[in-house]
Amino acid sequence: MFNVIPFLLLFPPFLMFNVIPFLLLFPPFLMFNVIPFLLLFTPFLMFNVIPFPLLSQQRSPGKVLFDLVCVHLNLAEGDYFGLEYQDQRKMTVWLDLLKPTLKQIRRPKNTILRFVVKFFPPDHTQLLEELTRYLFALQIKRDLACGRLICNDTSAALMVSHIIQSEIGDFDETQSWQHLLHNKYLPDQDAIRDKITDCHRKHVGQTPAESDYQLLEIARRLEMYGVRLHPAKDREGTKLSLAVAHIGVLVFQGYTKINAFNWSKVRKLSFKRKRFLIKLRADPAQSAHHDTLEFAMASRDCCKVFWKICVEYHAFFRLFEEPKPKPKPILFTRGSSFRFSGRTQKQIIDYVKDSELKKLPFERKHSKILSHSGMPPQSSSFRSQVPKEVTHTSGGRPDGHAPCPAATRPTEPLRQLLADRLQPHAAAFRQTVPQQQHAQPLGHGSVHSHPRVVINGAGDPGPSPEGRHLPPLTSPLLTDAGCVRNDDEEEARRKKFPTDKAYFIAKELLTTERTYLNDLQVITQAFHGAAGKDEAFPDSVKNLISASYDPVHRFHQDFLKEVEQRLAQWEGRSNAHIKGDYQRIGDILLKNIQGLRQLTVHLQKHSECLVELERVCRSSRKAEAVCRDFEQQRVCYLPLNIFLLRPLHRLLHYKLILERLCKHYPPTHEDFRDCRATLADISEMVLQLQGTMMKMENFQKLLELKKDLTGIDNLAIPGREFIRLGCLSKLSGKGLQQRMFFLFSDSLVYTSRGMTPSNQFKVHGQLPLYGMTIRESEEEWGVPHSFTLFGPRQSVVVAASCASEMERWVEDIRMAIDLAEQSSSPDADLLPTELSEDGGAELESEEELCGSRSSLERQGHRGNTTVHVCWHRNTSVSMVDFSVAVENQLSGNLLRKFKNSNGWQKLWVVFTNFSLFFYKSHQDDYPLASLPLLGYSVTVPAESENIHKDYVFKLHFKSHVYYFRSESEYAFERWMEVIRSATCSASRPAPSTRKELY
Repeated sequence: MFNVIPFLLLFPPFLMFNVIPFLLLFPPFLMFNVIPFLLLFTPFLMFNVIPFPLLSQQRSPGKVLFDLVCVHLNLAEGDYFGLEYQDQRKMTVWLDLLKPTLKQIRRPKNTILRFVVKFFPPDHTQLLEELTRYLFALQIKRDLACGRLICNDTSAALMVSHIIQSEIGDFDETQSWQHLLHNKYLPDQDAIRDKITDCHRKHVGQTPAESDYQLLEIARRLEMYGVRLHPAKDREGTKLSLAVAHIGVLVFQGYTKINAFNWSKVRKLSFKRKRFLIKLRADPAQSAHHDTLEFAMASRDCCKVFWKICVEYHAFFRLFEEPKPKPKPILFTRGSSFRFSGRTQKQIIDYVKDSELKKLPFERKHSKILSHSGMPPQSSSFRSQVPKEVTHTSGGRPDGHAPCPAATRPTEPLRQLLADRLQPHAAAFRQTVPQQQHAQPLGHGSVHSHPRVVINGAGDPGPSPEGRHLPPLTSPLLTDAGCVRNDDEEEARRKKFPTDKAYFIAKELLTTERTYLNDLQVITQAFHGAAGKDEAFPDSVKNLISASYDPVHRFHQDFLKEVEQRLAQWEGRSNAHIKGDYQRIGDILLKNIQGLRQLTVHLQKHSECLVELERVCRSSRKAEAVCRDFEQQRVCYLPLNIFLLRPLHRLLHYKLILERLCKHYPPTHEDFRDCRATLADISEMVLQLQGTMMKMENFQKLLELKKDLTGIDNLAIPGREFIRLGCLSKLSGKGLQQRMFFLFSDSLVYTSRGMTPSNQFKVHGQLPLYGMTIRESEEEWGVPHSFTLFGPRQSVVVAASCASEMERWVEDIRMAIDLAEQSSSPDADLLPTELSEDGGAELESEEELCGSRSSLERQGHRGNTTVHVCWHRNTSVSMVDFSVAVENQLSGNLLRKFKNSNGWQKLWVVFTNFSLFFYKSHQDDYPLASLPLLGYSVTVPAESENIHKDYVFKLHFKSHVYYFRSESEYAFERWMEVIRSATCSASRPAPSTRKELY
């Protein structure tokens, strides 16, 4: 068989087609041996003209061909895409992955399969891989060019300007004008050419990756985004179009959406001959019968094609997992056996998050090559320089195995051709492909075969847009490429460190001070700049923030310089250490803490800044939009209000560091007296500001929860205290349903995650705590870790995930009941009157639950909050845990290793807000990635894991395993201590014993 292949490849195409049926007669074991040989062909040929008969046997399903394309692209999220082609009826249909390919494609020689986007999620940030997002951007370009993505001139011009920015870079009048002359991105491009150039002027400095991101951001907001129209008529004969989207079935008149039938309202979809039927669920408020809508389509085949698409969209976006096949009937069949094949959206994100994919890094570059005036339009995009691939020695397939020749990213010529496929006139270029193929030497000849698989979008993704914040739940952790430090070099460096524990405590002061100063700059520089660009904020508010934070920022700049100089002397990087006068830190602390006391008046105004900022945002939508947009920037890696409270929290850090120093030093040590005096000063400041600090922490938490909840407007009111939030399962007529509970000092609110742009939690009901009783009810209901809440209006049965979670909830609820009994306002309601009763809201939301749970984690900025982490990790957090997390913050260098890699990567790591944030160095303005730790376990590696290094700790959650290596025993103990405070949510300690946790 191996000797036959080279000989066959020498035949001209007309002979090759006659030989192919002969090849199909070979037994399977010979057939599989042919495949590796074919994979050695150059990607230029292999990708654009895939030898169809050789890729699948006669009985192989369509999934074989589709998987080969995805593997060749190294595309982990391939389920968003599909292969479409024109059948013998000239109808565009999707390749059925379950049926044999040859049974679907009757004329293989004349069939072109197009690899295009099939499922359009509501938000492009739901796509976890950068390569997937890049392919989506290419699809949008194609939809614009062929006139499928209809929008107004302003949106069209803005999108095209981002496309041009990604291709040729910053605006240059001559260059941009020439590029538009020879490249057509819109059917009516000439009419809005001036608008396009005006928009292009505003994108100076924007990288190709940022341009693609903005392109998708604009496209997803358009009414025609991802819409594929299917002509139909209503019962009156009015011409309409039907379409399907993630939310349900849509009805268009022309290009205007006139109706939408949400999946939660649809009971059944079916077709009878040319009639497409939508059966809706009964509305209890109107009638008891089911409403049925009927649409007439061109033919039965048109009905069936659209019905299949609806079935697949519903399964992909609404189901947890791929539906199981129906059992075959014994005698008669009734209805279609068609079902959705592939992973659902929920399964995709679980796979990408849990499989620890090796992501190949790419460098996106602008294309500077312009077409000549004599060239026809569209041809220049093929000649443009497509981003080059960065070498990566440890790349691999999504499953973690070693890559085969076909499992690599496309090479440069292929990317050029794939990008050109997006152009509307790319067919003209495809006619020239056989000649190019015939001219390319392949060692033994060239391949000519049909049908062809055309990839309508490929290439390499660029880095994540710097202007957007990638949420910790979904942001990819740094790959193990680059910055791998030699172990011998690290060991040699470590031996130069002083061995005194006081040195490592002082170094912790240095590393955390660097992070603190960066956090201050978020307020004094980044936010000040954002607020100054607009007139949304009154001058009084801007002046208040500047007057309160600028002096503190200047003070800590000087303080950090002194600490850095002292540590350099202590480490021996200057001759001063020979005298022995600089192996201490107490003198610097004493001088600067006394200087900080003079800034107490500014620290006291920080709470006023928080209140004033909230007041302005509540009264001005423009100010609220400025704050919301600022929180989307990557420099604002935490909620904005947290940065406002950082100076108060920093006092606690100083106090803890000084307590450790005083405990370490003997009374006779020369540094002991300075440290003890400094500790007295800082303790006095903490005591003075403690009341304000506790009130502001509670106020800040209520403001954050208000953003995460929908249906509550009066959350942050005087007297209300936040106590605990987390997941519990609520027992209803349909069984146990996951709910997010929020416990306050006057009520208990339960919610589920909704379908809002930021996946806010929709309130289902409220349980007032006044008069409530609680009772364990495991034996009564047969549900482990369950308890019943008896209120004056209703009772609710809930279950915790484990015994410890149940104990924490019961303890906090009982404490909250006692607080409510002592309150003077027992009838305080969080919800509007029409929603405060549970029944109606619960009945409506049961149908929405499936959609919200099966949908991806939307990657908006609100998707990275502690509330969303608790929802996905099925855990809870109390206000005490938040207070402990405020005090337990740490920064420093760590070496990080993945479970299946060998090298150690040096990173600057910041622990705060229950998460690890990763930087290349402490000088970076924003983190590259992050890892929420709620639900994780921290341990020491076992002998069987072969981690033969000192000071290594292990973080693991399900299949995620990470190893971190610190530089000293002290640093190892501190990292273990602070991480355990986040991963092991402790029972409620008494306020007076909180410091004993350290």
